[in-house]
Amino acid sequence: MKPKQYDAIVIGAGQAGLPLAKKLANAGKKTILIERRWVGGTCVNDGCTPTKTWVASAKAAYMAASSAALGVKIKSYKVDLGLIKKRKDDIVINARKGSTKAAEETPNLELIFGEAEFTDVKTITVRLNDGGTRLLKAEWIFLNVGARTFIPDIEGLQDIDYLTSTSILELDKVPDNLLVLGGNYIGLEFGQMFRRFGSKVTVLERSARLVPREDEDICAEMRKLLELENINVQTGSQAVKFKQNKKGKIIATIKNAGHEKKEKFSHVLVAAGRVPNSDTLNLAKAGVKTDEKGYIKVNSKLETNVKGIYALGDVKGGPAFTHISYNDYTIVYRNLIEKHNYNTNDRPLPYCMFTDPQLGRIGISEHEAKEQGLDYIVAKLPMAHVARAVETGDTRGFMKAVVDRKTKKILGAAILGQEGGEIMSVLQMAMEGGITYDRIRYCVFAHPLYSESLNNLFMRVED
Repeated sequence: MKPKQYDAIVIGAGQAGLPLAKKLANAGKKTILIERRWVGGTCVNDGCTPTKTWVASAKAAYMAASSAALGVKIKSYKVDLGLIKKRKDDIVINARKGSTKAAEETPNLELIFGEAEFTDVKTITVRLNDGGTRLLKAEWIFLNVGARTFIPDIEGLQDIDYLTSTSILELDKVPDNLLVLGGNYIGLEFGQMFRRFGSKVTVLERSARLVPREDEDICAEMRKLLELENINVQTGSQAVKFKQNKKGKIIATIKNAGHEKKEKFSHVLVAAGRVPNSDTLNLAKAGVKTDEKGYIKVNSKLETNVKGIYALGDVKGGPAFTHISYNDYTIVYRNLIEKHNYNTNDRPLPYCMFTDPQLGRIGISEHEAKEQGLDYIVAKLPMAHVARAVETGDTRGFMKAVVDRKTKKILGAAILGQEGGEIMSVLQMAMEGGITYDRIRYCVFAHPLYSESLNNLFMRVED
């Protein structure tokens, strides 16, 4: 079979691959986009979009349960996971269809569905989902194949019907008793969500604290918030064995500080990390290098060790966020087509964990500032001192910023509170524009917004 020649081959229609393929095609490049599952990638199909619809439903349940404090007494309410799932499905399918149609209607762009792998340096073989194969060739090849749930090697885990962040979204009934393996972003979002739906929830985290990459005060406050909702948080703990009894209950053997105990659960969610999908690409045929975990190695312009082959999004390692994947696309496109010289060095890395309240983060943490030996000051303001939080009846969490003592520049911020991501974004804009904390301290914000309390946050910095 003679390979068909293209200007560009894009493997994976995720948050980098899809817009890149469309832009390359619009720039006159003959482009083919290969997707093995659904257009939109993890974000649209089983990540950001579906999970945030469920977060919204869980928030509604929480508000119904706690509305009496605001003078609104709700005698009873019912969580219908079937309807919650249908709403999620409708939103996801609508987004997926829209993205697919946009790709199909783009001139110079061909969209095919199948499993792609290298058969030579710049040659790709595709096993089509509907049968047959295609042989393709291009000078530019872009890899946006993403990552999947890491399944730890725990005795008996493969013998039970465990859940992942993908399969849990297909449930139409609320689990009675859910065990979450992993106390990080995915695990905590799902753990809190299902507790609000009515599940009994236990979270196991191997590290000494939840979200261990965050500062200790953030970790402690997050644990406090979850435990206030009767979530059983066990840190320094791990499951070492699973077994299913005759009644269908899952018996987990949990180890902590050398001691073992057995607990029963109805469901187990594995949320202990992600692994790249690079193993499906036969990268050895192209000579593309990966690290010891399988992440594709790239330089600051996202090019692999093979000229003309690029990796974007989660498969290259680093922060696994949709907005980083999308930014990868903009860097590659602007460099190749618009002849700019952009790179990934020093780009901002904002993120938001959609627990309730949210955790919005930008820049460096206090721990990182200390490790780097910086001359810094920490400003901290409890949400109980934020007027808007008091008025809305939710004073959980706090605002925190790290600033440079001499330059007065904002080095980083963590906002654990209502609208934490939005408040963080205000500080990100200040950091991008070089606006120092002393200017924000006396800035005129509309009253009574959450962001207005950035005045009070920086009033706490002693010059």
